[in-house]
Amino acid sequence: MTTRDLTADQFNATINDNDIVLVDFWASWCGPCRAFAPTFQAASEKHPDVVFAKVDTEAEQQLAAAAEIRSIPTLMAFKKGKLLFNQPGALPPAALEDLLQQVKAFDVEAAEAAAKPKDV
Repeated sequence: MTTRDLTADQFNATINDNDIVLVDFWASWCGPCRAFAPTFQAASEKHPDVVFAKVDTEAEQQLAAAAEIRSIPTLMAFKKGKLLFNQPGALPPAALEDLLQQVKAFDVEAAEAAAKPKDV
């Protein structure tokens, strides 16, 4: 699967309507962003079951502000609409692969059930 450009209008629906979504917040003038792009693209081809989305922070300034992006690139990982990972910096291929495996293995429902207060 290829990466897709994501706008503010599509953001919530993309996050909520797909099982796993990785979002790369980037800008064309950002050297580390350009360096990370081939790694992100290669991972998208290796994991067709994951949505790989890119947000151009210059074109989508309000979305970047709403997501509290302070540094780019910033990578966010969502599973079943829940934010599991949010970190600035370009990941090397092995670290991105490890992140993907952890997100795939994470049980959102079990984590939510464990977080609920127990009746006494």
